[in-house]
Amino acid sequence: MDLTLIANTIRGLSMDGVQAANSGHPGMPMGMADVAAVLWTQVLKHNPENPDWADRDRFVLSAGHGSMLIYSLLHLAGYDVSLEDIKQFRQWESKTAGHPEYGHTDGVETTTGPLGQGCGNGVGMAIAEEMLAARFNTDAKKIVDHYTYVICSEGELEEGISNEVFSLAGNHGLSKMVVFYDENFISIEGDVRITYSDDVVKRMEAYGWQVQTVDGHNHTEIATAIEAAQAETEKPSFIVCKTKIGFGSPNKEGTHGCHGAPLGEEEVLLTKKALGISEEKFFVPQEVRDTFAARLDEMKQVETAWNADFAAWKTENAELAAQWDLHMSQEIPADIAEKMPVFDGPIATRSASGKILQTLAKELPFLVGGSADLAGSNMTNLNDYSDIGKNAFEGRNFHYGVREIGMGAIMNGVQVHGGFRIYGATFMVFADYIRPTLRVAALMNLPVIYVLTHDSFWVGEDGPTHQPIETISSLRMMPNVTVLRPSDPKETGCAWTAALKNTSGPTVLCLTRQNLEVLDREKYNMDGQLVKGAYTMFQSGEGTPDLLMIATGSEMKITLDAAEKLAAEGTNVRVVNMPSRELFEAQEDVYQSDVMADACTKRMVVEAGTSFGWEKYIGRTGATVCKETFGASAPGGLLAEKFGFTAENVYNTATELLG
Repeated sequence: MDLTLIANTIRGLSMDGVQAANSGHPGMPMGMADVAAVLWTQVLKHNPENPDWADRDRFVLSAGHGSMLIYSLLHLAGYDVSLEDIKQFRQWESKTAGHPEYGHTDGVETTTGPLGQGCGNGVGMAIAEEMLAARFNTDAKKIVDHYTYVICSEGELEEGISNEVFSLAGNHGLSKMVVFYDENFISIEGDVRITYSDDVVKRMEAYGWQVQTVDGHNHTEIATAIEAAQAETEKPSFIVCKTKIGFGSPNKEGTHGCHGAPLGEEEVLLTKKALGISEEKFFVPQEVRDTFAARLDEMKQVETAWNADFAAWKTENAELAAQWDLHMSQEIPADIAEKMPVFDGPIATRSASGKILQTLAKELPFLVGGSADLAGSNMTNLNDYSDIGKNAFEGRNFHYGVREIGMGAIMNGVQVHGGFRIYGATFMVFADYIRPTLRVAALMNLPVIYVLTHDSFWVGEDGPTHQPIETISSLRMMPNVTVLRPSDPKETGCAWTAALKNTSGPTVLCLTRQNLEVLDREKYNMDGQLVKGAYTMFQSGEGTPDLLMIATGSEMKITLDAAEKLAAEGTNVRVVNMPSRELFEAQEDVYQSDVMADACTKRMVVEAGTSFGWEKYIGRTGATVCKETFGASAPGGLLAEKFGFTAENVYNTATELLG
């Protein structure tokens, strides 16, 4: 096997793909081609003809800007990525997008590009592997036994997220995780040492990792380091690969000139000549194809053997096998809504959610989750189950520490790995820390669930730093994210049901710190309505109302009280509960028009956040009882009075609107 020829073929495809697109990052694929050649031809356990094989190794190109590396590998290995796809790099509807996209290209395990998130995804995948192994492996058969391999760059070690996730990985002893660090000292602006002079080896050792340093162009050193990493059973492994960016380029090797721009036609030819490969564009030697074809045959045999072991395991372990199927399908029972606890008196929706989770944990054995050091406040601990940690992966409770963005990236990795449905929690005001990972989850259509508590200024004494004013509006702006703000404890159960049944993207549950009354279902039309996103909860008269009032969450009660006072005075008033704009806008136009009473011109909204976005429903002249400025330090009840979130002020605003 000529590993040099394989690596140079990867370099040639990467150069040509970027040059054809006149866009991209050729330097990183050229620098890491040797590492990739060793990993993909000698180590990685996978079957390109079955990209979803449950026990495959996971490969994450966290340094997603170097996407031509993975596309070249996928093509050579036999995935559904043709040479024509390589030629269409970064073009419309091509499988070879600018950065790797999950669900778009077979063999791409996760969407990467925002630096550091792939590292977190890798940690999540490694945790999921350990959790599945703890549940399903027996003394006789290890049906879960695979590794997670990650390639990361200097930019990712500079990003704070890598600190969060690598620290946790070391703490948890994720020995089935191997990270290759492409140390070439080059970024877009030049030599990274103008800003970055960390002792990476000491840093990773301090995190509790096994650390090795190799010449990233020496195949023997690379292979030996991987063997040592696999032999390590207590720590994750970090392999510092000293490489030259743009390896082989006579004029651009080792410079930022090949980091984020094509080499140029002339330099491509010079580089191919220097590497001793064909000048033909997109050329793959038959010897290289034969090597990968032989590896494919070998891997097909490995999966066939695993399938036989798996079949025998299922026969020998019928109950475990049924649990395996449930974990893999993550099917939600049709009657899950009927299993929700009953709430009779006032309770915060965060507390209602906590009680609901205890029920869900029993009904859904694949449901796992945790909090960024706020489980006691978020009410997210599963009380009858143990914690996840080093040598303890049988449990269901994640503890992330104060690491919100790390939590989000790990959640995405667990979910995309398969086997578990995951939720994560923090205070709503800290959604700004999880936003980048929530966005990538939305891009990947991952059904992760966020429990964001303390959802308004009612947080009170903690002050404006902890009182989310603009946060809900900003979350609603993100495509493919479903935001739910239930109006009472019972509707919180409906919100959890909707979140679990949403399998095409993330769901955010916005929950209160303060107690909310259980609203009267005999008086108000509520049962089963949340799934529609918005619904007519109360109307005092027939036909088109004189006034349309929209409210969400904890502001529903004061809105209803104001509406009933208006009704007693003869106003035909309709109150619409809108716990989710996204679910509402997914309804048919006729339903939306009916609920929104299109003929009604007097409209208002009541919500303890900014009015941004509500103009779509109330128009330019609609009235608002919202919060357009930051909060203040004082008890929540007092703040409600000072900020005008009372039934009296809602009533006064409505009467002024009615004229």
